[in-house]
Amino acid sequence: MKAFSGQFDAHRAVDEAECVASVLLAILLAHLIGASNVFWAAFSGYMVMRGHVAESFLRGVLRITGTGAGALLGLGITPLVVGNVALTSIALALLGGAMLYAALTAKRSYAWLLVGLTFVMILLDKTQHPQIAIADFARTRLLEVVAGTAACLIVSTASTITLRRIWPAERAAPATRVGWNPHAARHAGQAAVALAALPVLGLWLHLPALAQSAVAIMAVMLVPVSSIGASGFGPVSRRLVNRAVGCLAGAGLAAIILFLGHGAAPILIAGTILGVALGRHLENGKGALAYAGTQFVLAVLVTLVPDSYADADIGPAVDRLAGTLIGMALLEPVLLLWHLIAPGERRAATAEEAEAGGV
Repeated sequence: MKAFSGQFDAHRAVDEAECVASVLLAILLAHLIGASNVFWAAFSGYMVMRGHVAESFLRGVLRITGTGAGALLGLGITPLVVGNVALTSIALALLGGAMLYAALTAKRSYAWLLVGLTFVMILLDKTQHPQIAIADFARTRLLEVVAGTAACLIVSTASTITLRRIWPAERAAPATRVGWNPHAARHAGQAAVALAALPVLGLWLHLPALAQSAVAIMAVMLVPVSSIGASGFGPVSRRLVNRAVGCLAGAGLAAIILFLGHGAAPILIAGTILGVALGRHLENGKGALAYAGTQFVLAVLVTLVPDSYADADIGPAVDRLAGTLIGMALLEPVLLLWHLIAPGERRAATAEEAEAGGV
């Protein structure tokens, strides 16, 4: 596999070391501030990290801003709709679909995605667990994101003045605004249909992990607008498969570490280091399984970074995998139906791409 070729790449090794250090520092900071979900701080420490400190800073600001805005939307709207399946479905479709469209077309895509993800998590967690206090949930989620982002920026800054002087990172091209795009609008509308079905089927079939399912739907639908065309069935299906593969592989490694560790913090921390390094290495391969590498890491973190190491359990990783599979079961029929009923539009889109030199 190209992602695990025998040739040593110092730039990738530095990036992987930065991610490991950021995650470990995020875990420490989260414990120090008394965060309720330490793994979410670890998530942020991993997801914000980029090779150049300026990119990490911008991504951290976008993550904090998006999470805060989504939390405010969740606090304002959830009490108005929770308990009513129809209103919950409408809220998920309207807000989730709108935020996904913004993430597909706006310049600050990451922030818009986090607005939507935070909102759907608050609403669906409250739907499935009426006893939770959404204000506390929103507060601790923002606290965890700040802790993870702070850890990332500390590590990234330290690396910039040390390792990155020898192995500098290449800066990514600046993001651009797509503007109005009918394919992106249709694509977001298809996600909205799948999101709207979640509360209905959740109540009828007693489905677990509704919030994880909503997150999976929105995350896998975030593909480049240029790859959507008249049907996003192909790119989204590949992304779904890679998400499931990554979750399953990460859960498998986490289960082995749990079995070996028996709640021993040093072993679980060593497993976390191994999982983050392996997943980032795969992600940095830039191949077809790069997205699976990200999901591999997140499955490891959700399992091996509990609030108390004595309480480490495989359950969170199973919930994440279940959410992915439920999201797939809801989203794929919607995408496939459109893919089958719009053959003429697909041919027209292909012809337009050919005329523009796209094929």
